[in-house]
Amino acid sequence: MRIVLASSNKHKVQEINDIVASLGLPFEFILPPADFDPEETGTTFEENSYIKAYEAWKLAKTWTLADDSGLCIDALNGKPGIYSARYAETPALRIERVLKELEGVENRDAHFTCAMTLINPEGNIEYKYQGICEGCIIKETRGTNGFGYDPIFLVKGDTRTMAELSEDEKNRVSHRSVALRHILEYLKNLV
Repeated sequence: MRIVLASSNKHKVQEINDIVASLGLPFEFILPPADFDPEETGTTFEENSYIKAYEAWKLAKTWTLADDSGLCIDALNGKPGIYSARYAETPALRIERVLKELEGVENRDAHFTCAMTLINPEGNIEYKYQGICEGCIIKETRGTNGFGYDPIFLVKGDTRTMAELSEDEKNRVSHRSVALRHILEYLKNLV
């Protein structure tokens, strides 16, 4: 079963297909049509996830899945939140901004959130789920795997940052993996 992943991020498509393959499931996620360019006007991860899934469905008229995810830091009242990818111009500058905003702050608790929305071929929400990965923000970058805020996010219950985990390890604990596993479990019961 092919499902359009409402994202132009090839890395994300590959990450999701790797998780699917590791579980031995008969699903393949593909990129949306080239003119896919939704305007994320939602105020929550869930709203933005739906906007992207529905925009992809309007173009492809088949199963679509979208996620919206980001980093939420307790001491920053949930920021960067839905603005995680737009918090500064580059990943390095986004990390720099977060570390600067947390200077002198003791409570560095944070979590990654991933809201996923599955749209069926009729254009209706079939299923949705929100995955969370708990952790905290460290004071300097560590690790070279992953992307985004991974080098400063220390995974709860581990001594390593998300960027120090192997791809397989990350795919077991990440917020996207948690949400995706619930979506895949739901899809398994449909086919």
